[in-house]
Amino acid sequence: MLGLFKSKKKVNRAKILVVDDEPDLVSTIQCRLKWCHYEVITAVNGEEGLEKAVREKPDLILLDISMPIMNGSEMLERLRKHPDVKHIPVIMFTALCEAEDITTASSYSIADYVTKPFDFTELMEKIANALENKNVD
Repeated sequence: MLGLFKSKKKVNRAKILVVDDEPDLVSTIQCRLKWCHYEVITAVNGEEGLEKAVREKPDLILLDISMPIMNGSEMLERLRKHPDVKHIPVIMFTALCEAEDITTASSYSIADYVTKPFDFTELMEKIANALENKNVD
């Protein structure tokens, strides 16, 4: 009888770390990800993001470049040197869209690069692709 009330929908429990210093944007992304059944962790700068990445071991990181204390590029560089978290896929999402910024981020083997403002449908597709590719590797 209890089986009738269980959802038949497959629940996605991937853990995503969102690292950005814009509270409204983080809140919006967090709500959207939770609505899509992801577990969400947030950080407001690269230093906090790196600490949470090491402690929480997320399945994916959404990372802004321009942040105080430690920017996204510095966090990404340190993340890729850390043996416990260097494999975590990272999607950079930033207002910086200069070729130099994209090249720098790409040199650290990012999963994708999204420029702000972005389309949430596109972001969700990129997240799904990055998680799928992670599971294939």
